[in-house]
Amino acid sequence: MKAFEYVGATSVDQAVKALTPGSSAMAGGTDLMNRMKDYVTSPDRVVYLNDVKELAGISGDPTSGVTILAGTRLADILASESIKKSYSALWQTTSDVGTPQIRNMASVGGNLMQHPRCWYYRSGFGLLPKSADGKHMLREGDNRYASIFMTDGDALYAHPSSLAIPLIALGAKATLIGPEGERTIDVADLYKIPVSNTDTLFTAKPGEILKSISLPASTGKNGSFEARHKQAHDWPLVMASASLTFTGDTVSDARVAVYGVAPLPWRSKAAEEAIKGKPVTVETARAAAAAAAEGAKPLTMNAYKVAMLKTVITRTLCVTVGNRYWEA
Repeated sequence: MKAFEYVGATSVDQAVKALTPGSSAMAGGTDLMNRMKDYVTSPDRVVYLNDVKELAGISGDPTSGVTILAGTRLADILASESIKKSYSALWQTTSDVGTPQIRNMASVGGNLMQHPRCWYYRSGFGLLPKSADGKHMLREGDNRYASIFMTDGDALYAHPSSLAIPLIALGAKATLIGPEGERTIDVADLYKIPVSNTDTLFTAKPGEILKSISLPASTGKNGSFEARHKQAHDWPLVMASASLTFTGDTVSDARVAVYGVAPLPWRSKAAEEAIKGKPVTVETARAAAAAAAEGAKPLTMNAYKVAMLKTVITRTLCVTVGNRYWEA
């Protein structure tokens, strides 16, 4: 990798001041270090955040809301009984990330701010890879794991953060801190579509770092389900999270978010509208899943994701109400 300057920050203020142009922040380093080794990312300075104690920890209560600081390890989420009980969508998704070794190193902020796994990007061709003749390498090449929504543009990679999906379904907020102070936005608003290979994936301003994630008070029911190639260490092909509020047995409000189908975390408003006003049964869940798949435009090699999306959303909605019908 390229030689770089190292800053071991011990406070948020020190970290923010050290993040000059050309710098990268690092906590666990499970994504950044791989990109640096492959010369995909070559910062002039790395600002290490692991020793910033005010960036790690979980506080609050599900009855009023929970705050997860960005430097919190994924293993710490799994150790939280309150998250497991009240925010099961987040707990389940976290438990599916990587391996125990990775979960002991990886941070919440690192997962949310990671870069796409697209192999053209990881091979150094950029987020919007084009060949010498101007053809889009991902559109024309191996696009098995690419998006099936928003495919009319040049950003065809699948959004990489699995934790973003349950957080968006749960209505979580993200707080960033930088030279201009703190600001809080929806987790979904952390991301944007790059317009060039030198553009960024994130809406963070120069010098800003992710400080915390705030979960609202736990109401209703929530759950997640994913499909992957194998049970061993792997990334999901398609994953979804749902948060449902009920009046009696009928869904009064719904939030459904999906991983692996778009260059941004995909909020399925179609599935939400289709399940509202109905009880969650296998039949109503399948109808919502069919609605979610409408408008998909798969590429040449990933049409299988349309069928997978339907199955994943059906099972996510059923898991949320405790119905694992496929195991019966």
